[in-house]
Amino acid sequence: MGDFKLTTIEENEAITNRLLETGAKVGADSWQLRVKNQTPHCKFGEQGVCCRICSMGPCRITPKAPRGICGCDAHGIVGRNFLRFTAGGAATHSDHGREICNTLYHAKPEGPYKVKDPEKLIRIAKEWDVETEGKDIYDLAHEVALMAMQEYGKVFGYQNWVKRAPQHTQDLWEKAEITPRAVDREVSCALHMTHMGNTCKPEALVRQALRNGLSDGWGGSMTGTEFSDVLFGTPTPIETEANLGVMVAENVNIVVHGHDPSLSELICEYADDPEMIAYAKSKGAKGITVSGVCCTSNEVAMRRGIPMAGNFLQQENVVLTGACEAIVVDVQCIFPALGPLSKCFHTKFVTTSPICQMPDSDFVRFEADTAGENAKAIVKMAIDNFVNRKPELVYIPDTKQKATVGYSLEAIVKTLDGVTNSQVDETGTTKPLLQCITSGVIRGAVAMVGCNNPKVRPDYMHVELMKKLIANDIVIIASGCSAQAAAKAGLMDKAAKDLCGAGLKRVCELADIPPVLHMGSCVDISRMMMLAAQLSKDSGLNISQLPVVGCAPEWMSEKAVSIGNYVVATGLDTFLGVDPYVSGSDQMCELLTNGVRDWVEAAYTVEKDLDKLGDLMIERIEEKRAALGI
Repeated sequence: MGDFKLTTIEENEAITNRLLETGAKVGADSWQLRVKNQTPHCKFGEQGVCCRICSMGPCRITPKAPRGICGCDAHGIVGRNFLRFTAGGAATHSDHGREICNTLYHAKPEGPYKVKDPEKLIRIAKEWDVETEGKDIYDLAHEVALMAMQEYGKVFGYQNWVKRAPQHTQDLWEKAEITPRAVDREVSCALHMTHMGNTCKPEALVRQALRNGLSDGWGGSMTGTEFSDVLFGTPTPIETEANLGVMVAENVNIVVHGHDPSLSELICEYADDPEMIAYAKSKGAKGITVSGVCCTSNEVAMRRGIPMAGNFLQQENVVLTGACEAIVVDVQCIFPALGPLSKCFHTKFVTTSPICQMPDSDFVRFEADTAGENAKAIVKMAIDNFVNRKPELVYIPDTKQKATVGYSLEAIVKTLDGVTNSQVDETGTTKPLLQCITSGVIRGAVAMVGCNNPKVRPDYMHVELMKKLIANDIVIIASGCSAQAAAKAGLMDKAAKDLCGAGLKRVCELADIPPVLHMGSCVDISRMMMLAAQLSKDSGLNISQLPVVGCAPEWMSEKAVSIGNYVVATGLDTFLGVDPYVSGSDQMCELLTNGVRDWVEAAYTVEKDLDKLGDLMIERIEEKRAALGI
């Protein structure tokens, strides 16, 4: 293995403990302390059996009180809560996509936002039956962006992206009555269904949860992914680094955090501006370092090679280094705690979206028309703050790992073309990967996604499951905070091939890839659905027949529930390491882990034990292989 060595969970935990010592000196709060203060958690909430939808309650189901005041039982209450969880996640992801559409609508040759992948824009336009011949690329961009925004409130019909799914999958959705209509309609329908005095039948609530999830995965999220590529470029493999060691003590450190790449792209541009670099040097810094946290980090890493400082539960750590001049956030997964924490240091906590307004922050309203001047002002604010740094509080650990990121569907196909004999083999397909699977060189694939969650040891389940799976010749496709857990550990270093079984190791060597492929942010799980669809079409198999499963071992957000629902509804068995708050209803548990298989040919498995969870995924992949006779 040469000099290659994984960064262990224990090493990362030791770094966190050192940073918490600094926090204690300045009276800073931390999520570790807040977890203790919130423990034990409400058992009614964990089981999903409390209801506050109307003001007759709140009601909670117990053996002595098996029904709420309206008469709804545990099954109805749990089902309603599950659907509302889904609606919250679908609305969030889809609103992200809407903002990207709005940014594309304002793109212009002389403006801050330009069309960087015109070929993809033209492909999408043709896919949507939009005339492209002779049109100016920006006129086309505005036309397609407006059309995409109308998908959110279309009066009739289904999501345009649905046509990308294999016909068999579309037929299943139609039969189950879960084909996604307008994005906003599915969210609104979910809230209407769960209003007091409406649906309390678990089966109907689960159907709408799947439909709402599909409106995200094959609607809003896919829109966010595809049009981000049009605006900022379709990712291709690029080298970067991950973990807190990417911050530079001598430089102005700007950390971008959230999910919307519109802001972070321009922050990166102005941080590279010679004028800004010269200004930073005039303040005593040697330069400017931009790094990222959470999905915004994934976005700029896979397009610009911007280093990844960490994932969800590492967001406080970047401030605790004492070397962060500004943490600049857009939307989703931002701790309100960053405000008071930043005040304990010199850090500027900069919020930029009316969707995400928080106390103790500097608010710079970020809009497409003024994006350039907004980004420049934020970079200048960070530079001006460099002189306020307190050297005695600075501790940047030297821990970091190399990572190759940016494996979009297009990049994966191109990589596969590199190992194809173009004289005899068809190019531009996933068939080389399928051949590896059918031959047994690779046993299958796992789409690893999701968040960190303090209920489990942060990053531990992600990293240990990945190690177990690649050792069994199962390739990992990762996104979101799961991808960053892999990158921090070193599993996205090509040298990690030595941790693989003999078959996967050989594939990594031939294709020149790491065993864990970085596919992007949380919205980019839509890329995984497109990959599954392409594998299905290239193989002639249904998606549910492929030896591929999904896994979210540390999930925590409403978005993750929406994702889980559209992954399952697309035909991929999905494995969870955290209970989705449904244990209070055996009917809901049965539906989600078994019953939905009759509708979509896939279901959930919940298993909190790490080893058992890994074994169950391997077992399911091998069952699929056996059914295919491979």
